[in-house]
Amino acid sequence: MTGTTLHEVLEHHPFAEELSPHHLERLSAMAEQARFETDEVIFREGDECSKFYLIASGRVALEIVAPGRIFRVQTLEAGDELGWSAMLMRSGKHFQARALEPVAALAFEGSELLRVSKDDLALGFALMYRMLGVVSARLQATRLQLLDIYSPKVKKAGAPGG
Repeated sequence: MTGTTLHEVLEHHPFAEELSPHHLERLSAMAEQARFETDEVIFREGDECSKFYLIASGRVALEIVAPGRIFRVQTLEAGDELGWSAMLMRSGKHFQARALEPVAALAFEGSELLRVSKDDLALGFALMYRMLGVVSARLQATRLQLLDIYSPKVKKAGAPGG
């Protein structure tokens, strides 16, 4: 994000596509720059992290931590979103997020996003519509990982019984 303003980063992020100039201004005024180093845990499952992030560069692993094992649900990168549950006040995170490489992102306080959503219903609808898309993508990624882990192994062609 070096050499560009937060407004420019937001304006070019897919999450902000088709937002009005007024809404872009409103959101960019709330944006903060966030950086995470390789292997830094951004938040843990169950944390009440209040930030919503728009990833500008780098990659983030969304993980489920189980005793003795970590399952990667999805890998996020520039143009993706992270931390949608920040808008559900007092709701713990559903995954662990860990930087796979240096990450630069725009950070938004969830309570502020909720406040402007109530204040400006058109912006609120636009944000909620986009958040629903994020939640749907996470659900699908989790579903695919579960199918991969728990579906019966496919027998190879030509193998006995195959």
